[in-house]
Amino acid sequence: MNIAISASGPSLDAQVNPRFGRCEQFIILDPETMQFKVLANTGQSAGGGAGIATAQYIVKEGIGAVLTGNCGPNAHQVLSAAGVKVITGVSGNIREAVELYKSGNYSSSDQANVGDHFGMSKGSNR
Repeated sequence: MNIAISASGPSLDAQVNPRFGRCEQFIILDPETMQFKVLANTGQSAGGGAGIATAQYIVKEGIGAVLTGNCGPNAHQVLSAAGVKVITGVSGNIREAVELYKSGNYSSSDQANVGDHFGMSKGSNR
């Protein structure tokens, strides 16, 4: 099962981006082999609905879990309805986050951890 990590850069040494819907890219990774690819987030520049567009993009990729800092209610609903586990509160570099995930240190969230439009300003904490 591949996982998607909201990323601030195109490598495993990049930081986890705290924004799901408006992150620049995702690292799509097989946690067993650590093989990964980088996908540009096509929903990030949407005027509105970036979280929904991004969530639909992730679902189409066949992802089993998302690791991110924050996920709003609309994106969370789309992901959860498709059976994608949403793990929020993730920070640090991607390699370390994946290792913590593989060790069972994260659990999926049953609800959004931020409100609508959280990521409209880069890194804002509205």
